[in-house]
Amino acid sequence: MRTSQYLLSTLKETPADAEVISHQLMLRAGMIRKLASGLYTWLPTGVRVLKKVENIVREEMNNAGAIEVLMPVVQPSELWQESGRWEQYGPELLRIADRGDRPFVLGPTHEEVITDLIRNELNSYKQLPLNFYQIQTKFRDEVRPRFGVMRSREFLMKDAYSFHTSQESLQETYDAMYTAYSKIFSRMGLDFRAVQADTGSIGGSASHEFQVLAQSGEDDVIFSDSSDYAANIEFAEAVAPKEPRAAATQEMTLVDTPNAKTIAELVEQFDLPIEKTVKTLLVKAVEGSASPAGCPAGARRSRAERSESGKTAAGRQPADLRHRRRDPRSGESGSGLPGSGEPADPGGYRPYRRGNERFRRWR
Repeated sequence: MRTSQYLLSTLKETPADAEVISHQLMLRAGMIRKLASGLYTWLPTGVRVLKKVENIVREEMNNAGAIEVLMPVVQPSELWQESGRWEQYGPELLRIADRGDRPFVLGPTHEEVITDLIRNELNSYKQLPLNFYQIQTKFRDEVRPRFGVMRSREFLMKDAYSFHTSQESLQETYDAMYTAYSKIFSRMGLDFRAVQADTGSIGGSASHEFQVLAQSGEDDVIFSDSSDYAANIEFAEAVAPKEPRAAATQEMTLVDTPNAKTIAELVEQFDLPIEKTVKTLLVKAVEGSASPAGCPAGARRSRAERSESGKTAAGRQPADLRHRRRDPRSGESGSGLPGSGEPADPGGYRPYRRGNERFRRWR
């Protein structure tokens, strides 16, 4: 095709809002153009690259025995209400209504849809195992879209869903997907690590994230050069110290921290190293269909700032993170930091004392 009949729109200057090198180069090369925050138009050159990536993913998924389907972007709210994620998913779930005022969502993921399909189409367990995948548009109403197409609101995602009759069968498919993902990243020439990670809102007992090593990334990962161990730093396990724990030099006492709103302010007030502290957060959780319950969660240093750390506490999925201490009997709130040495009351929350405590699937 002649260039006179092709849209090749390049830029000499880098737009001011392009923070990372990938975003800058994609704009300057004429691959994408911004329509609105987190929304991008793919220009002809960008579409060619996108289709090549898509074909690599499709080839490896087909080679692994997965079956391609295509599910709707718009999903009825009934499925999300049935699964319990209509409220749980939070503000990232874009809720819409049709002309009859019937509620729908723009799908951020498709667990509900594929489950509804399988329960209506499969007649016997003998049809299992089955592994379905799609390459489809997703929408998540990100609070802060950035880094171009790396964290956008509308994006193209390959998602896969498998169905099994046993844990052994599930593990076989998981291993096959692990191998397929490794081949995909290797074919693209990317320096990556498959790291252990939190299962997130989807749940489960194990998860790996395939992380490309790059300075523009948002996650910190740790890995060993002498073994295959790799993990997201929020999920990594620390080696227990071999030395015996030193005996306490002081008696445990209550201290007033009315002006300490953060761990940083607390360690400054008492001249403590931050690695010697544990931040206690109160997690309001929902377990199944039961009424909300509370449980304390402890996290070392700044890791306490991530609400993800409370997601698997006591096997519960959190509905809310209590950033301020609230008496479950009166609903009254105070400020300060809760300690980990206070006894918990039968309701799951620690006793309230005004003024002294305050209180991130594998795809």
